[in-house]
Amino acid sequence: EQLKKSQGGVLFIDEAYSLARGGEKDFGKEAIDCIVKAMEDKKDDFILILAGYQTEMETFLLTNPGLRSRFPIHMNFRDYNQPELMHIAEQMCLKRQYQLSNEAKLALNTMLIPPEGGHSNFGNAREVRNILEKAIRRQAVRLIAQERISRAELMMLEPADLREGKK
Repeated sequence: EQLKKSQGGVLFIDEAYSLARGGEKDFGKEAIDCIVKAMEDKKDDFILILAGYQTEMETFLLTNPGLRSRFPIHMNFRDYNQPELMHIAEQMCLKRQYQLSNEAKLALNTMLIPPEGGHSNFGNAREVRNILEKAIRRQAVRLIAQERISRAELMMLEPADLREGKK
């Protein structure tokens, strides 16, 4: 159905490797076979973009003999660096009308230092979003104990709100 909808356009499949993870009763393998067939039969009718983590995508491309040869272009994107992740965090806060105190910025900046030896999922915006969502929940719990809360306090995330925010 998705292949039909993509005719004359683009079909983007994020985390495409998940199609190859299922067991015998999973339809992933069948979906891969349909994709390969459509790429041959309808190659001039749509663009297919598969996305996912590099290692998992390499394994995925081995699941069907005709898959790798149908993707002549491979693009690898580097992880965001620490300043870029901080900028993303500040933009996420701004969008939700929150602010990071100066001390919280320092604490978050420390949390965004890449781990020694690297980490396969480090450097993505999802990690930042998860940290901030946990911080917002902690901030709510912290503030509920106060009798009076100012607008500024409601909008300000503090270092205590960030604790344990990173896995």
